[in-house]
Amino acid sequence: MSTVLAVVAHPDDEVIGPGGTLARHAEAGDEVHVLILAEGKTSRADDPDPGASAALSAQETEASRAALGSTAVHRLDLADNQLDTYPLLTLAQQVGAVVERLAPHTVYTHHSGDLNVDHELTARACMIACRPHASPVRWLLGFSTLSATDAGYAGRDPFVPALYSDITDTLDRKLDAMRCYRSELRDFPHPRSLKAIGLQAELFGAHANTAAAEAFSVLRGAWGPHISQSKEV
Repeated sequence: MSTVLAVVAHPDDEVIGPGGTLARHAEAGDEVHVLILAEGKTSRADDPDPGASAALSAQETEASRAALGSTAVHRLDLADNQLDTYPLLTLAQQVGAVVERLAPHTVYTHHSGDLNVDHELTARACMIACRPHASPVRWLLGFSTLSATDAGYAGRDPFVPALYSDITDTLDRKLDAMRCYRSELRDFPHPRSLKAIGLQAELFGAHANTAAAEAFSVLRGAWGPHISQSKEV
């Protein structure tokens, strides 16, 4: 049994990105933790009741956690789309504190080339917190996020997957977990729709010769004699 951690910017990113893979980990008996940095609501000018929105977000996150089978969700509730107002050191220290406490074998986080500034800074903070000689993390993997990675522009690093996770058997759980985030869902062809999430899984699956998959870039990885090379991430 291993401990894995998904470090994400907002509620629902843990589902849109690595949700099917987290469900696979849970089914295998791994401890699955999610760390959410920003609260995901306050940047919306049309929100008439921020307090009620925060309560709804907490309910949606807990329902989604149960659907994926994750062990626990840890929320920092920093300001949405304003992570650039915090010193990077502060973000890295807060991520690092969770990494030190949980000692995960594998960490999943955002692609640093995403258009969304919170995604970019979450990835940078995670890379600092999970750097060699300062953390127990053996594998640090980046994932794409619909409506953020695909919205990137020329000059930003593209998402280049190097590793695929077969989620044929857990795609339904990923979609069920996303259904829990009703306030975040949009109608197709918006990328943050159930149909788009399913289509992306099928496309990544076609890349890997399987019915459905999630794709990851390898930000850092290390094999060693104390690591079973037959264990899948």
